[in-house]
Amino acid sequence: MSEPTIASKTPFGIDVEEGKSYYWCSCGKSQKQPFCDGSHKGSEFAPTKYDATASAKVWFCGCKHSANAPLCDGAHKKL
Repeated sequence: MSEPTIASKTPFGIDVEEGKSYYWCSCGKSQKQPFCDGSHKGSEFAPTKYDATASAKVWFCGCKHSANAPLCDGAHKKL
């Protein structure tokens, strides 16, 4: 599998709404970070669905290397 493009070496803090679904960019090429805009088409990457269970601020991974994708696990600190 190819390595994703590092979109940001910091997470994206996003206010999500309970009951809403979000599609996190896993390839790193989206112009609408941290969310998918279809830039992965033609690659082995696909967006990761995140279902908000509560309205809150969520920290989405920006480096695309989190073991807890789509959420940040601090992996950007090692890049």
